[in-house]
Amino acid sequence: MAGVTVLVLALLGGLGAWLYARNLDGDLARTDPFAEITGGRPVKPVEGALNILLVGSDSRDPDAPVDSKSQWRADTIIVMHIPADHQEAYLVSIPRDLYVPIPERAGADCGSGQRAKINAAFAFGGLPLAVRTVECFTDVRIDHVMAIDFGGFKEVTDALGGVDLKVERTITSIHKPYRTFTKGTNHMDGAEALDWIRQRKQFPDGDFARMRHQQEFLRALMDKAASTGTLANPKKLNDFLQSVTKAVTVDQGFSVTDMALQFRNLRGQNLTFVTSPNSGSDTINGESVVVSDREKALAMYRAMAADTMAEWVKANPPKGSDGG
Repeated sequence: MAGVTVLVLALLGGLGAWLYARNLDGDLARTDPFAEITGGRPVKPVEGALNILLVGSDSRDPDAPVDSKSQWRADTIIVMHIPADHQEAYLVSIPRDLYVPIPERAGADCGSGQRAKINAAFAFGGLPLAVRTVECFTDVRIDHVMAIDFGGFKEVTDALGGVDLKVERTITSIHKPYRTFTKGTNHMDGAEALDWIRQRKQFPDGDFARMRHQQEFLRALMDKAASTGTLANPKKLNDFLQSVTKAVTVDQGFSVTDMALQFRNLRGQNLTFVTSPNSGSDTINGESVVVSDREKALAMYRAMAADTMAEWVKANPPKGSDGG
């Protein structure tokens, strides 16, 4: 869903809609995921490279708080890196089952705590601990955070009139009402699209298929939002932008107006999708987890921290749509 965020900012920048952007700013739900990290964190200026943590909620309770310990878990974890020139963006998907060290609490040292699946950090300590866990794992400073309610993206998709998604094999959903997705290109409304991108058990590569489908869904949303049919229709564009703001919670320093100004030249075709380097699944302590490829991951996150992702991607081109 990170690319939709970029697209919203790019649309606002391209339209010069500063007053409208200010109104959207006021509508966004806010949280403070940085409060426990070094006693609070100064807001980073939008100038220069930027790293945004985007998480999609798999919560079964729509009212579960995102900022504290709860049963709130992440279905999607993406680190979006925007280089200093703001002409492109790199979206690194982190498998939710990636086995990583999780600190005892958001303010604790990286070496404390236990090892577990990365999405458990959200349940253990909400967004603050999730931010700390991702920073400890990647050694990359997170500048902003955006939590996305998947339920809200039903309205985002419907506001655009649905999307066309490619189904690679005919399957039956494991969720009610047990829809059948037929091989080929399918036009899906919001409920159908969200059901499709939650499927994983019917595919040989499991959770990696789910991540791939999420990225394809993201591209389809972006293509539809950037189409003439949306941009030339004020009501449809407004419905789309309003539905996006209703579906997200951001940190206190996140400014739609500042970002729209800085990212006005950014477009959907300038996004590169990558999957955090890993060696696949394994069983540890009786549970199936994804194991990080330590050397490759370290090299990639060092490139992100040094703002040299373009060089890293050129040397390590993503394999297919899921980034390998």
